[in-house]
Amino acid sequence: MTTREVAGKEIGFDDEGFMANPDDWNRDVAEALAQEIGLDPLTDRHWEVIEFCRSDFKSQGDSPTLRRITTQAGVPTKEIYQLFPKGPAKKVAYVSGLGKPTGCI
Repeated sequence: MTTREVAGKEIGFDDEGFMANPDDWNRDVAEALAQEIGLDPLTDRHWEVIEFCRSDFKSQGDSPTLRRITTQAGVPTKEIYQLFPKGPAKKVAYVSGLGKPTGCI
């Protein structure tokens, strides 16, 4: 595990680069993480997906997969790829402060 400063907070990251503790997350952290991976600025639609993922994580105990996001959040696959290009499930989990979704390589 590594620790680094993000949006003025010391945050731990696992070996794959995802936040180790989802409770360290806040909107400022999300904005900073999004900037790091070229998703700037976050739109209202980005926030809808992020909030769905955080809510789903709280109820399911795991980061949602791409399929779960598209079916449960009502975001078409094409749109999720536009919002979070090249690996949307990983990118949305990263920005949402969650672990890597199961099933992602």
